[in-house]
Amino acid sequence: VQLQASGGGLVQPGGSLRLSCAASGRTFSSSVMGWFRQAPGKEREFVARIIWSSGTSYYADSVKDRFTISRDNAKNTVYLQMNSLKPEDTAIYYCAAKASGAFTYKYWGQGTQVTVSS
Repeated sequence: VQLQASGGGLVQPGGSLRLSCAASGRTFSSSVMGWFRQAPGKEREFVARIIWSSGTSYYADSVKDRFTISRDNAKNTVYLQMNSLKPEDTAIYYCAAKASGAFTYKYWGQGTQVTVSS
């Protein structure tokens, strides 16, 4: 299983970015896909997740109403649309996958840097 994250970059406060996570190597229809982030000197934290089969999504309070997670079945890709970005959103963003009944995420992508700065 491979997860390839992309789309990070430098953006001004208030701007937008869309991250992509291309998944390959297995069928993800019974999986949960998640986005996590880790800022310098801080622990990795949950951002959002989506149940692949139903499209049901969940968000951390810190990103609710600003970020949207979605998936494209045909492309086996999960997206994280990030709007109204704040400097505190600066972090390395990772995508991850787990079986729908699993407690921990088994598969992780390599991370993509998001920097929000003027």
